[in-house]
Amino acid sequence: MNWVDWFPIVFFPLKIIVLGVGMFFSIKWHHDQAKKEKEDKAN
Repeated sequence: MNWVDWFPIVFFPLKIIVLGVGMFFSIKWHHDQAKKEKEDKAN
């Protein structure tokens, strides 16, 4: 069995996981920034 055969099997789930984690932290960061901005306006 060649590495080309199992490359997509390993690469695509890994890519989906990495992108998912990246999106999660991106959304979390924007949410936290919005919350911080709201608190700054309140003070």
